[in-house]
Amino acid sequence: MSPTGVTLKSALLCLMPVLFTPAMAADAPALYQQHCAVCHNAQRLGGMGPALLPGNLKRLRKKAAVKVISDGRVATQMPAFAKTLSAPEIQALAEYIYTPASDNIVWGLDEINASHIQHHLEAELSDEPVFEVNDLLNLFLVVELGDHHVTLLDGDRLEPIHRFKSRFALHGGPKYSNRGRFVYFASRDGWISKYDIYNLKLIAEIRAGINTRNLAVSHDGRYVMVANYLPHSLVLLDAVDLKPIKLYDVRNNAGQTSRISAVYTAPPRNSFIAALKDIPEVWQIHYGDSPPVGFGQWMHDYNPESGEKAETETFPVRRIPVDDYLDDFFFDQEYVSIIGASREGKGQVVDLDVGRVIVPDLALPGMPHLGSGITWEYQGRTVLATPNLRANNVSVIDMESWETIKHIETLGPGFFMRSHENTPYAWVDVFFGPDKDAMHVIDKRSLEIVKTLRPAPGKTAAHIEFTRDGRYALLSIWDPDGAVIVYDAATLEEVKRLPMNKPSGKYNVYNKITRSAGTSH
Repeated sequence: MSPTGVTLKSALLCLMPVLFTPAMAADAPALYQQHCAVCHNAQRLGGMGPALLPGNLKRLRKKAAVKVISDGRVATQMPAFAKTLSAPEIQALAEYIYTPASDNIVWGLDEINASHIQHHLEAELSDEPVFEVNDLLNLFLVVELGDHHVTLLDGDRLEPIHRFKSRFALHGGPKYSNRGRFVYFASRDGWISKYDIYNLKLIAEIRAGINTRNLAVSHDGRYVMVANYLPHSLVLLDAVDLKPIKLYDVRNNAGQTSRISAVYTAPPRNSFIAALKDIPEVWQIHYGDSPPVGFGQWMHDYNPESGEKAETETFPVRRIPVDDYLDDFFFDQEYVSIIGASREGKGQVVDLDVGRVIVPDLALPGMPHLGSGITWEYQGRTVLATPNLRANNVSVIDMESWETIKHIETLGPGFFMRSHENTPYAWVDVFFGPDKDAMHVIDKRSLEIVKTLRPAPGKTAAHIEFTRDGRYALLSIWDPDGAVIVYDAATLEEVKRLPMNKPSGKYNVYNKITRSAGTSH
């Protein structure tokens, strides 16, 4: 025995790699149900967290999966299990999630159609709201994740109007119809819901996927496009009743399939734009009545049996190759450029006019959260500002030269950034780390932090949204015992608090349908 009480044999055992045994494999399903099922679904189909099946883990090697289970994952709600599970248990879980599902998972048009629920017919409902407000475009919807409800908020009186139950784990932000009467929600488990704000009634629901990323609504209000993680598909729905129009089996020319990182609408192009998570491509799906320019270059419907591609005039797809995966992306205000980045932090700019990458290596260190990027005018030029999920700063980039103007140092990585055309300030949260209760206010003229708010010490402060006129800024306290806190956007003083159950996001009708430069699109 050594003086420290450690034998040579025990020391050598500590240095040996963990061996995966059949006994560990037998325990893995039980470990999964105990520690993982609540977020990832009992069948590994995804819920609050993504699906954990081989087809959805193509970009995550087993060694990296072990690290994620052990240490957690930046910019997600994935916790670290190093102190909860042993190394062999973590290894067993990593092996388990790479085993194929016992059942063949199918969710095609037959399954989608069978899930359709028509609660009310739009044509039978009144065009007049059943409540009184001064401005129907200054309404907010507040998603309360704590108990899966949504609150309709009057942006003039800053008081709730109505609260209703939502599907489990809404994600990607609700999207409004072009006039703001209807709102469309996507849940993590694939349910798409259409709600009539004027009549406070659910119109229709359909399950468009098993594990869904987000949805987009065409600017003319006719179509809804759903992006899925599982199966690897895009689903086009009729915006009136949510009945499916077309299912896109997302794959490249070699037959490789892909999850969808996100889908958004590009109004000037009469198109949906989708980034693929497992294939370095961007898809532009045209929904206008007239064929797009360069129609002969648009393709659709890869047939895996014949290996042929067929052109069609019905919602054709234009495939744009990119240099790296786009896990997140952002439009300029003219919808000419896509600014995208991979989870590894590689940024690039794609020109939709020419259909290619024009800036292959945009300086965006720290994994930018481009879905939360905003723009404004600074010294006669348009700049893009985005928080970074792995760095304590906000990147400010000149959108003409694509050079970084400044990295604004923050107390920690941020998740959401917002502003408004009528305010000189941009607000960015910290969200991760010990200073998650901090909210920075940046002067857009000087690019300096002018104030740091701590509205609820110890609780996460996040997601600013402004009233239609930019007079008030609404902040969320992400906690079951949380609140929406209203600030005067000029004086930065608190006005009032509205208690809510983990309010994750607030969405102003006017700012969203007019695509304000200060909010996400």
